[in-house]
Amino acid sequence: MATTVTLPSMIIPRSWNSNLSSPHQNGSFWTKKTPSISISLTLTLSLSSTKISRSRSSSTSRSSSTTLPAALPFDLSPPPIDHDFLDALTLSGTKVSDDGIVETFDNDDEALDAVDNGVVVVDLSHYGRIRVSGEDRIQFLHNQSTADFECLHEGQGCDTVFVTPTARTIDLSHAWIMKNAVLLVVSPVTCQSITEMLNKYIFPADKVEIQDITKQTSLFVLVGPRSNQVMEGLNLGDLVGQPYGTHRHFSVNGMPVTVGVGNVISEEGFSLLLTPAAAESVWKTILSLGAIPMGSNVWEKLRVFQGRPAPQKELTNEFNVLEAHLWNSISLNKGCYKGQETISRLVTYDGVKQRLWGIRLSAPAEPGSPITINGKKVGKITSYASGRKESEHFGLGYIKRQAASEGDTVIVGDDITGTVVEVPFLAQQCPPSRGSSS
Repeated sequence: MATTVTLPSMIIPRSWNSNLSSPHQNGSFWTKKTPSISISLTLTLSLSSTKISRSRSSSTSRSSSTTLPAALPFDLSPPPIDHDFLDALTLSGTKVSDDGIVETFDNDDEALDAVDNGVVVVDLSHYGRIRVSGEDRIQFLHNQSTADFECLHEGQGCDTVFVTPTARTIDLSHAWIMKNAVLLVVSPVTCQSITEMLNKYIFPADKVEIQDITKQTSLFVLVGPRSNQVMEGLNLGDLVGQPYGTHRHFSVNGMPVTVGVGNVISEEGFSLLLTPAAAESVWKTILSLGAIPMGSNVWEKLRVFQGRPAPQKELTNEFNVLEAHLWNSISLNKGCYKGQETISRLVTYDGVKQRLWGIRLSAPAEPGSPITINGKKVGKITSYASGRKESEHFGLGYIKRQAASEGDTVIVGDDITGTVVEVPFLAQQCPPSRGSSS
């Protein structure tokens, strides 16, 4: 059965200019001024086909319709070769790795300062994006991860954790509930394994399809207190103040963009999912509104400062999801799901033995270094990052619950002094009250 979604009008100038390197002077692609030619786009989606009907009002009236495959809710044609976003960044002096990761703009201190006092834009297109479609997609994800997908509706989102049958952590994913699919944003190192894992658990009778759309899409995120002003400048101010995970579909010069509240590192800020063809023009427009570009190297530092656990570091087969303190991603009320028995037992009997903390360090520390108190090992460092000053050092690490808590002093390695501190991402997690199952 087809479902019709009417997207905002897209504005096309009379003389089409395909050079995306020149954004609108007012910094917005979402303006709704009276154009020479106006196109209203109605997108009809179904599992079998996607029909686009366009009505054009001009001196000569005409209409047309095109039938496209239903694999995705928008066209994901590759960008023209002369509009490659990464090539444009490389030509401007940005350091891009051989596998297409934007590493640094040589402005690390400026970018970190903007996180606190302005706004940064980060290209996270190397993060994995998995599309889960089919009639049974909601129940399937409900059973395969920790969040309660059955209570969510189109346009909402959540965080969910993929775990082993014994609740050991694999990855923390951000999910958007769309009309015909659920989009999962996962870490670069787990995208393939999670895709394979999900496909493994599809039974013959399940109406579920898993598709890795990482290479067909781009992903930008906005972080910082001035993110709202950038959204206002993009004429997307109606998303400001909406709940975490709320997302809507827009059009940029005729190309689709999905914008959501929050990002993989914070419930504040915004995420933009777009076609690669729109990446360069959207990026330059965001910069024109005052955002500072941030590379992946300093993004990793920010991840550590914020306390967002990552696969192969904090999220491994060594730690369970409750030890990672990811309470906001876990439903304790829904029915059976992978890892549910272990999680319920840990909650019921208060069996969580250790917890992830931030640790302010006196010197650099290697991940894997032991954490001790009075010569007794109580945990270990999992991530380390240096700060803006040479004297600033910060780490994440698991510490036994009865051994230390916020404000306590620990020793890392042989002689590095550490102070246990709360970190923003973990501080916003809400454990259930003692004796509560909600």
